Amino acid sequence: MKNILEEIIEHKRLEVTQRKRELSVSELMKNSGFERNPISLKSSLLDKSKTGIIAEFKRQSPSRGVINATAQVADVTKYYTLNGASCLSVLTDEKFFGGSLQDLIIARQNNIPILRKDFMIDEYQILEARAFGADVILLIAACLSSRRVKELAAYAKKLSLEVLLEIHGDDELVSVCEEVDLVGVNNRNLKTFEVDIENSIRLLNQLPKGKLVIAESGIDNVAVVKQLRKAGFSGFLIGENFMKNENPGEAFKNYAKQLKLAENEN
Repeated sequence: MKNILEEIIEHKRLEVTQRKRELSVSELMKNSGFERNPISLKSSLLDKSKTGIIAEFKRQSPSRGVINATAQVADVTKYYTLNGASCLSVLTDEKFFGGSLQDLIIARQNNIPILRKDFMIDEYQILEARAFGADVILLIAACLSSRRVKELAAYAKKLSLEVLLEIHGDDELVSVCEEVDLVGVNNRNLKTFEVDIENSIRLLNQLPKGKLVIAESGIDNVAVVKQLRKAGFSGFLIGENFMKNENPGEAFKNYAKQLKLAENEN
């Protein structure tokens, strides 16, 4: 029986093949997105005036089903930006997460880094990311060999994109390479979708020095952010905690205020 990650990747291969047929590489590279200079996520995370939060726009997921079917990407990402998000994360997977490249295009109205959140298995998807306004791509160690991570990351660097490599266990540390800019530790096991918040802390000390590290998934409490930042994390990818509210932008604003208050306490 396939796990959900295997099912997603199987479908992604078919999807990428179809997209290549619909729009050739030469046509894709004519897009005006190649003319803009990407914004650095690393620099944004080091900006102390911001929250360190990578705020995500996500309509649905395999583990939760529909999270928010009515929120508008333009409104939500605008409020995320205005209230101190260090980066936007935009889901572009359609079948499993209800996203699209159009969401990425709309989110580009904001002048902060944007992560294209998808299951990247092919160089063509990295070209798409650059063409449609992303500054950072996500590579997931659970669905790529360490060699393939290195190849895709190197390709992204040629396109002036930063690379966030997601891991969720010490068996994936082998995939952390020089071409990767940031490492994300996913508290959610992608094969079972169970959340273990302590996973980030366990893995932190095993990561190479000099890489900015981001905690991902299940971070619904500002006390957890404070704890993880103290442990050495530079960023926090949070989506569902905001998107499950009727007004995700307002939820982010309140969370950012609570975080500031918590971090000002001794």
